[in-house]
Amino acid sequence: MSEVVTTRLSTKGQVVIPEPLRRRMGLDAGTRFVVMASEDAIVLKPITAPAMDEFDDLLGAARRAAREAGLSPADITAAIRAVRSR
Repeated sequence: MSEVVTTRLSTKGQVVIPEPLRRRMGLDAGTRFVVMASEDAIVLKPITAPAMDEFDDLLGAARRAAREAGLSPADITAAIRAVRSR
């Protein structure tokens, strides 16, 4: 069910999500969002951690992909260090 409300963009580029929507969606201060835009729309999608079973599936898929690419655990550790040092 959609709910239409209006809000404003502040001079600092901030948008207030009206309280009824925040409550309904369980959004608290500090919630992080992915922001996507098309020609005439902006979508805010809350970032949520995957459930443990979903995380296990993702981890298994990443391990299979690494194995198929011929990467060793040392290669992966080195890649993580390189990204973190940027």
